Amino acid sequence: MSERSTHNPSRKSRPVARVVDAVRTMEGGGFPVRRPFPTATLDHVDPFLLLDEMGPVDWPPGEAVGAPDHPHRGFETVTYVLDGRHQHKDSRGNQGELGPGDVQWMTAGAGVVHSEMPHPEFRKSGGRSHGFQLWVNLPARDKMMAPRYQEVPAAEIPEGQTPDGRVKARVIAGEALGAKAVIETRTPIYYLHYTVQPGGETEQTIPEDHNAFAYLISGEVRLGPEGVAVSDGQLAEFGPGDTVSIRVDAEATQPADFLLLSGVPIREPIARHGPFVMNTRQELIQAFEDFQSGRMGAIDS
Repeated sequence: MSERSTHNPSRKSRPVARVVDAVRTMEGGGFPVRRPFPTATLDHVDPFLLLDEMGPVDWPPGEAVGAPDHPHRGFETVTYVLDGRHQHKDSRGNQGELGPGDVQWMTAGAGVVHSEMPHPEFRKSGGRSHGFQLWVNLPARDKMMAPRYQEVPAAEIPEGQTPDGRVKARVIAGEALGAKAVIETRTPIYYLHYTVQPGGETEQTIPEDHNAFAYLISGEVRLGPEGVAVSDGQLAEFGPGDTVSIRVDAEATQPADFLLLSGVPIREPIARHGPFVMNTRQELIQAFEDFQSGRMGAIDS
């Protein structure tokens, strides 16, 4: 018997407002990504500015590439690794490694120069690389805050599941299926990685004041009260409500693997160009000047 939340007439299941396809492009030093936004179809989902699915790509020995030195100011980057091994460094002397299941939540704030590259051993041996990068906007009051990192290894990411075990969720931010995140966010956010087996179903609470969407990594899931089918590489943007209905047909030949994200919209002007996201054109010009003059520092080789 599948797990279904008890129906509560005071709750409203969010409808699927639209479904958009990710576009394929190249990023960094030449790695493939699928990007549901920003695109010509969907600019952003406030407070989220960008979502890139990096790979999956199988690198031959010696050929893996990443994102060499580049600056950021005015927002947060969230890196979630599914496969591969990565190494990061920044202009403030921070460095570390990320492997399968690990999460790095970097608040760029006033600005850092950052690099995200394959670990030397991974580059040497080759292998599968797959993961996500999410950009989260910062409100004007936090755009020039001191940069900071939150790095959470896979073993410390909370996981919840339904009693029948057919629905599982890794909780990067927010809460789901009895599990609550360990990461602190500047803007209230849910970042959930769901895996739903055939015949599995549940209902995820999403605060009413959040914007919300789901992005399908693989398989097919039915979302919302109408059970709209959403497939691999598609994003479903939700309308108003306070829950998201989730199910996978019992006849499905594979599980559905997807991200469910939501956040409180900031509702401020967005001025963005490349790696900088500010509120005004003048602030953008200042960011470029600060970077070009070296005020954001440089990464020691």
